[in-house]
Amino acid sequence: MAARGHVQDPNDRRLRPIYDYLDNGNNKMAIQQADKLLKKHKDLHCAKVLKAIGLQRTGKQDEAYALAQEVAALEPTDDNSLQALTILYREMHRPELVTKLYEAAVKKVPNSEEYHSHLFMAYARVGEYKKMQQAGMALYKIVPKNPYYFWSVMSLIMQSISAQDENLSKTMFLPLAERMVEKMVKEDKIEAEAEVELYYMILERLEKYQEALDVVRGKLGEKLTSELQSRENKCMAMYKKLCRWPECNALSRRLLLKNSDDWQFYISYFDSVFQLIDESWAPPLEEEQSLEGEVHYSIEQAVKFIEERITEESKSARPLRGPYLAKLELIRRLRCRGCNDEYKLGDPEELMFQYFKKFGDKPCCFTDLKVFVDLLPSSQYTKFISQLLEVIPLSATAESEVALPADIKALQQHLCVVQLTRLLGIYHAMDKKEKLTAVRELMLRYRHGLEFGKTCLKTELQFSDYYCLLAVHLLLDLWLEEGEETAVWQCLTFLEEGLSHSPSNAQFKLLLIRIYCRLGAFEPVAELYSSLDAKHIQHDTIGYLLTRYAESLGHYAAASQSCNFALRFFHSNQKDTSEYIIQAYKYGAFEKIPEFIAFRNRLNSSLHFAQVRTERMLLDLLLEANISTSLEESIKSMSLSPEEDDIPWKDLRDNRDLTVLFNWDPKDRDISEEHRKLSLEEETVWLRIRSLTLRLVSGLPTLSHTIQPKNSEKTAENGVSSKIDTIRSLLQQLEAAVDSGKKFLEQKIQYPVLGPPPTRMAGFFSNGSCQCQTSLFYLVSDIYELDTNGLEDSAEIQERIGNSFKSLIERLTDLFNKCKGDLIEVRDGTLKTQPNLLENLVFFVETISITLWVSSYCDSVLRPFKSNLQKKKKKKKESSVAMPPVFTHFLDYVTELQTLTSNVIDHIKGLEIILTALKLEELSLKDTLLLQEEKKFTKTVQGKVQSSYHHSVQEIGELLKKRLDTIKKLKI
Repeated sequence: MAARGHVQDPNDRRLRPIYDYLDNGNNKMAIQQADKLLKKHKDLHCAKVLKAIGLQRTGKQDEAYALAQEVAALEPTDDNSLQALTILYREMHRPELVTKLYEAAVKKVPNSEEYHSHLFMAYARVGEYKKMQQAGMALYKIVPKNPYYFWSVMSLIMQSISAQDENLSKTMFLPLAERMVEKMVKEDKIEAEAEVELYYMILERLEKYQEALDVVRGKLGEKLTSELQSRENKCMAMYKKLCRWPECNALSRRLLLKNSDDWQFYISYFDSVFQLIDESWAPPLEEEQSLEGEVHYSIEQAVKFIEERITEESKSARPLRGPYLAKLELIRRLRCRGCNDEYKLGDPEELMFQYFKKFGDKPCCFTDLKVFVDLLPSSQYTKFISQLLEVIPLSATAESEVALPADIKALQQHLCVVQLTRLLGIYHAMDKKEKLTAVRELMLRYRHGLEFGKTCLKTELQFSDYYCLLAVHLLLDLWLEEGEETAVWQCLTFLEEGLSHSPSNAQFKLLLIRIYCRLGAFEPVAELYSSLDAKHIQHDTIGYLLTRYAESLGHYAAASQSCNFALRFFHSNQKDTSEYIIQAYKYGAFEKIPEFIAFRNRLNSSLHFAQVRTERMLLDLLLEANISTSLEESIKSMSLSPEEDDIPWKDLRDNRDLTVLFNWDPKDRDISEEHRKLSLEEETVWLRIRSLTLRLVSGLPTLSHTIQPKNSEKTAENGVSSKIDTIRSLLQQLEAAVDSGKKFLEQKIQYPVLGPPPTRMAGFFSNGSCQCQTSLFYLVSDIYELDTNGLEDSAEIQERIGNSFKSLIERLTDLFNKCKGDLIEVRDGTLKTQPNLLENLVFFVETISITLWVSSYCDSVLRPFKSNLQKKKKKKKESSVAMPPVFTHFLDYVTELQTLTSNVIDHIKGLEIILTALKLEELSLKDTLLLQEEKKFTKTVQGKVQSSYHHSVQEIGELLKKRLDTIKKLKI
């Protein structure tokens, strides 16, 4: 826990057992041990803090905080107490308290290097850049070491980055930082590479590119040695900023002569050549062509240079791809300028063919050629593919009509051609029969290719895995374009078979996740996602694949778990990034510090983070509120407030990786930038609707205490009138968000199958949940009005409430009707699924829950009114005191609500019985092409879908039963 080896404090021996208990997670024993020690040594502050750590870890935050503050108030200076308090405050997520701790310690021990550096790091954790600058200089004055001085300089740069006013940044912070470094340069005190990097960073941010270039090219630049070509890369960057194209060209040319396989320098070389041509640049007569040597400033020179690189490559011991791809890149650029023909660089088709012959057995061949396929005329596609196939050594065997590869090299070549066939759209142009034949052939090749991978480890991929993936892509086309339900079951069968041979293939798992979710089966997905072993940032980039479906398919327990996984990563990010920043200061990696801060901000503004947080809270309310705890308690435990909107709407970042699934589709079928924008818009509108729903629900408990009727001054005093204003304002915002959602859906956008999954918004509108939920919140407003006006003179409000109750029951019944039907049915020997019924059921449960929370509010308002009336009856001893109609309306409504919920529970029981009785293994799929080994995996797949549906229906049923118990308690 703390570095204690060097401490010669006699108390250290006494504290050791407490440290050990805490390190081993035995917090209760640590607390007991600390109490024993404190009885004997009341002034042993560290024991008190260690006890506080134990309390914090056993969930007693308030006690822990009180104890810690007792010790902090004494301003301790012993190392043990300070370190223990630092650990405690970090665990409490209160890093700002650590700064106060060390500020006090530094005042008491002003010459301590250790305390000053701890203070600096404490400021770094909370991003107090100005104080960091001062702390760095104070430290440098005590111990004049270079790193401390440059900590202060870096803090100035951070002030400039975080300054809202860019002008202030460029006129004050950065010039000051520059002067501080120049002082060290003049005094010849620059020692480390990090210090030169920092100087370069300042000059670059000040846009003093010439000065930055002079630093890199000068004596200081000699220190830039930790990265390969660090100096050259920095020079290149500055030449580009200064538009010094001759130097840029000469430098990239020189670097390509050293290594003709470095692609980034080919790009710089071509960029600079064409810039020089456009500027009609000519070399000076007497001087050198440039600071970096010879310059190429014509297309002829560029062509000759590339041809020379290819000639050089042919003599090289190792085949290099760079020169060949550079030639294709040059052709592409010349074509764009409309001047290709006169340079006789060759036919792209022939060049790509030659490239394939040389590198076709390398997995990178497809990705290399993919970039240049647009150089081929579409009329030549089929001919080009046939030409490639001719050079692959394939041989037909007695058992198979298909010519198969004899070794891995031939297999890789053939695989490259198949991928190109898909990319050029040849598979897409096939009819249904041809596609099914192609699928069979691909699976035959896949199974044949398994022979070459018999010695592969479980963690290695099979050489022929892509055949299986391509076959699945063809089947997905059939499913989505022609509604072939058989095709989707075959997709799952093939992928499960692939996964059995290649247990580590992430592509198989990701595709299985997407398809199972499309079918409404979440159970197998949780296990698949867990086996992907997503690390760190992947919880943000691919987490949406899981969190989008967990709750919407009725797997509430798994949904809670998947939300927790994601949230744990986002919450730890804050703490972790602070540690990275501190390490960067310690080791002088200054250029990484702005990157870490940008990374942290990017995650804090993540769309996925906001979605998961909102859905998690709605889910918690769904599972807990008015079941195990009251709605008020649930909302309090989440620190929810209807007035607060903590989603950074303006800065929301879409960090989803929408290309995580391999794709060989042509450009017109692939995910486009337009799809990304539309998906982000859809996700944002849906998040707004969900966030406003959550805030409206969180506003209900703030209204449910009775107000004296017709006492408007008192209501304003209580602040309750402002609460209803908040609810009404949120309701207007919800209406606006719903309108935006409807307008968006009118566009009828279809994303590519492997593109972003659509949100639940379309279902929310089409099944009537939206109308139900909105009318419920309007009902809240009416009930509030009744509460403030009293029962007399409120006939109109009462009638309005009665009508609302009636229309609500009608809408809920309509929503229930959209949940009716079988989840799986066997039609014409084929399995048909209706996953939308599951989503509708989940929406029904959610809407019923909101109905109950609103009804509980109605109950809390009407109950006091009724008891007052009954008291009046007793006083007057009259039975003729008329009961206002609102009570009858409410009781009828509750009865109907109870009946409806019971009917839904019965329907769910019926679904359970059908799912249990369904014997899918007896079903022989209509497709006669099914092989014996496939039948095993088909059975597995069907079993998983059936089991998942069963599980969903059970969880939904259980939750509804609990909700029914709550309805039964609504008796005024």
